[in-house]
Amino acid sequence: MKEKGILELFKLNGKVAIVTGATQGLGQGMAIALAEAGADVCGVGIGDMAETRVKIEALGRKFHSIDADLVNASVEDLNKIVLDTVSVFGHIDILVNNAGIIRRQDTIDFSEENWDDVMNINLKTIFFLSQAVAKQYIKQGKGGKIISIASMLSYQGGIRVPSYTASKSGVKGITMTFANEWAKYNINSNAIAPGYMATANTAPIRADETRAGEILERIPASRWGTPHDVAGVCVFLASEASSYINGFTIAVDGGWLAR
Repeated sequence: MKEKGILELFKLNGKVAIVTGATQGLGQGMAIALAEAGADVCGVGIGDMAETRVKIEALGRKFHSIDADLVNASVEDLNKIVLDTVSVFGHIDILVNNAGIIRRQDTIDFSEENWDDVMNINLKTIFFLSQAVAKQYIKQGKGGKIISIASMLSYQGGIRVPSYTASKSGVKGITMTFANEWAKYNINSNAIAPGYMATANTAPIRADETRAGEILERIPASRWGTPHDVAGVCVFLASEASSYINGFTIAVDGGWLAR
């Protein structure tokens, strides 16, 4: 069989992607990018996804939304997301674990609620949703892609965000575990570690002129990242072009970790 051309490898025609947290920011950007590459999309999370729907359907792709509280989701809830997606589209090929939250508080006073809420959505939900999707991939017999959003705090300690740091370090870890156990099923599990992005999560920091200036001074690219910066990496990891990459976390941080 003739090998596909390099640009052909990036096409996602006929694929179905689940994207959590597709309402805005990075999740919306990745959902739209996957649709541009040819995939139909199921957006999962809370909030109005009307804007995401309009943009994806304008590309000629299908969009389905599932309202789900991923902070308090049970394993049964996550299994239902998979069943719902399959009932609408017939199969799943790509999972993007994007939904997440951050809580800021001095570590010495950090509350149990701030710990549990962040760990639930940032790590527990990612693990059990990935598990449910992997079971579907195995059932389908064609493999699939799992892409999780880690962070540069998967590599660093951070300040005043202990549960976020722990959860994102965990994302990096379970990404490697998934690869170790599921590669034999032709399942690729990788993660993206965004740096400082101009999203809702960083709004308090960007509003602090002193802190924002210190951050920009350290970023070699001298700018905040955007959803567009992450979207291309997501499409790459969702495509056949990345078929021999497994268990790796790619930093998209403007060079922050290099300095």
